[in-house]
Amino acid sequence: MSLIEIKVPSPGESIAEVQLANWLVSDGDFVERDQEIAEIDSDKATLSISATEDGKIRLLAQEGDTIDVGSVVATVDSSVKGEASSQKQKPKIQEDVVESAIKEMAVQEDKEDTEVGKEVMKTELNISPLAKKLMQEKDVSEIEFIDYLKSLRFGKRDVDLFLTAKDTFKPASATRSASSWGDTRNTNRKKMSMLRKKLAERLVSVKNETAMLTTFNEVNMTPIMEIRKKYKEVFKEKHGVSLGFMSFFTKAVTEALQHFPQVNAMIDGDEIVYYEYADIGIAVSSPKGLMVPVVRNAEKMSLAEIEANIKELAGKARNNRITVDEMMGGTFTITNGGVFGSMLSTPIINPPQSAILGMHNIVERPIAVNGKVEIHPIMYVALSYDHRIIDGSESVGFLVKVKEMLENPAKMLFGGSDPVVELLGL
Repeated sequence: MSLIEIKVPSPGESIAEVQLANWLVSDGDFVERDQEIAEIDSDKATLSISATEDGKIRLLAQEGDTIDVGSVVATVDSSVKGEASSQKQKPKIQEDVVESAIKEMAVQEDKEDTEVGKEVMKTELNISPLAKKLMQEKDVSEIEFIDYLKSLRFGKRDVDLFLTAKDTFKPASATRSASSWGDTRNTNRKKMSMLRKKLAERLVSVKNETAMLTTFNEVNMTPIMEIRKKYKEVFKEKHGVSLGFMSFFTKAVTEALQHFPQVNAMIDGDEIVYYEYADIGIAVSSPKGLMVPVVRNAEKMSLAEIEANIKELAGKARNNRITVDEMMGGTFTITNGGVFGSMLSTPIINPPQSAILGMHNIVERPIAVNGKVEIHPIMYVALSYDHRIIDGSESVGFLVKVKEMLENPAKMLFGGSDPVVELLGL
């Protein structure tokens, strides 16, 4: 017998322990070399552990356990030969389905096929870790995979295969009905993840260690919404990404930071560190909790480049594939509670940064325009800042500068200045 030890890798510098989030295989399974067998949570990110050799695996830790970096969590008996049971058999059925579907593609599509295609687009794919790894290596996105499935036509044989395999999974609706809420006195305890515990510690430390204040303003989103309505199709066609609100806000922030460098600075002991670049953190809600991937040197980027970077980083965060390096080193953060319907909030600073901008939902409100009452889409914005380093005049001035550029996007081309003033050289 030849036993290979599988140890917990180091997620990053200064991290001594991790939490075993979940096993991707069962005790006694045959695993292949480089197959992902487990996911671990650190206080910064979720990482995976892979098998180092082919063989039969023995699990030595339980899900939820806190484990020291370098500890042995499993062993692989490389003398055992076989096939990976848990992740080899399921794809075989899927291959049969795809093969049958390809043979049926010659049949003319009807209205029912179109409706099925629409439903497939709404479905979240349940892709195995091995398949995800292969898709990443071959640069295949989930959207491309869905588009491919949408083009297929499924026949009688596929329905028979589904009827044979349907007992192996439970639809989401069945799960929800089985765990209906209320009419009991039951409680449920769940261990906090490393990420959630670290987040709790940092939020409390911000309250205790900074002199945090928040200033508010409102932005008339009409100009930006008109730009998006007019150019969103041609923008997406040319750049391959959608034109969202976040790129406008990120660009406005990077221009405003040049005028108010204190907002882009942070305290280090008895010194103030000023950054001559803008690394903008974008707060993203993920299955593991709040994550803040960083767009590096955003001050140099176009709107299309900002959108592409945000899309890539947000996708990694939501799929638990974000790395520690991609979340470190931000100089300023933007968070958008508006996607959840928030009207107003006081966002908490992301230490060691000194300020954070909060976006909120867009609501049509009556406002005075040139002495007349008009209805416009309005967003309330909030800037939370550390009063130890940022004065009230600087915080208000920064937020006003952001507001001016969002209401007159042409100013972003001139560092926040009025285009006419620049033209006249005043």
